[in-house]
Amino acid sequence: MYLKRLRELREDRDKTQTEIAKILGMKQSQYSRYENGIRDIPLDSLITLAKYYGVSTDYILGLKKW
Repeated sequence: MYLKRLRELREDRDKTQTEIAKILGMKQSQYSRYENGIRDIPLDSLITLAKYYGVSTDYILGLKKW
């Protein structure tokens, strides 16, 4: 679920992978691997993106509150 959310959040804000990668301090190719499910996104990057987008990590991960 988080792969879809990462892409949706980025596209909804008209950002490129390069722009998001810069926020995370990495190259676009590395960020692309996270968004395409080739590699799992590190926890610190997940937290940074949640703060940047103004959402919770639970939202990005697609978790539901019971």
